[in-house]
Amino acid sequence: MSAIVTGAAAPTTTATRRPRGGLLRAIMRNRKAMIGAGLLVLFVLLAAFPQLFVPGAHHDPQAIGDLPLQSPSREHWLGTTGLGQDVYAQLIYSTRESLIIAVVAGLGATILSVIIGVSAAYLGGFADDGLSMMTDIFLVLPTFPLIIVLATYAGKGNLTVIIVVLILTGWSYGARQMRAQALSLRNRDFLESARVRGERSSYIIVVEVLPTMISLIVANFLGAALYSVLTAAGLQFLGLGDPNSLSWGTMLYWAQNQGALVNGLPAWALSPGLAVALLGVSFALLNYAFDEISNPALRPVRRRRARSAS
Repeated sequence: MSAIVTGAAAPTTTATRRPRGGLLRAIMRNRKAMIGAGLLVLFVLLAAFPQLFVPGAHHDPQAIGDLPLQSPSREHWLGTTGLGQDVYAQLIYSTRESLIIAVVAGLGATILSVIIGVSAAYLGGFADDGLSMMTDIFLVLPTFPLIIVLATYAGKGNLTVIIVVLILTGWSYGARQMRAQALSLRNRDFLESARVRGERSSYIIVVEVLPTMISLIVANFLGAALYSVLTAAGLQFLGLGDPNSLSWGTMLYWAQNQGALVNGLPAWALSPGLAVALLGVSFALLNYAFDEISNPALRPVRRRRARSAS
């Protein structure tokens, strides 16, 4: 009898502890993930302390200057806008809003996908059918046109509306992944023992199921954050954001409207696009580490490649 109890307890310990201990190791062993983490830390510092990265004369990125449409110089590293505003200062101060969009919208979409996906898999029956049908509907909807319509009619220029729209349109793919993973865990021994003990469904989902899915949840958050920052920049570039806000998408909007490339100011047009791309790269590179944890089949392949290369 003791052997049976010991055997049943082992999967619980392994399932709950392996992801926690493997997260940091996976990042440290993966060069691409280390680069992604370094880039993300840099963006966090830029968003939290922008004044440390901007010369004292340009601490107000919205200040109108006397030298409009100036090429990059010693005083204005990336040139000036049509109103004489320093492009470099705007680029640094725009990091905060762009990162807030990525984190808040990515976190909201991830929470929604976890709630819907895991609940559908664990509850089963009619609840699974209804939640899965809703997920499938959102998966086949043309996302970007829907986002444009919602952002236009729900409140053009409102950052809160843009974030809510990104959450509502960005959860379905993650929910499908969560459901598939939860289905593979539903009949495991440690969950059966929790049911026999009379634990509530909410307790089993939160305490027993979710800890085994940490790596997949983080990977989905990174994917949702990447989707959010790219989509938000696209909306703002099309003029569906607040034109007076400081964000990379708004910078692209004004650079296009004021003919940055025509006026010989490529740095104004290219720098915010490069910043969006680098933030996206940081999320994508970090995903390598969490893919390795959530899909153990990737680890043997990587080791075999390393052995064959040596």
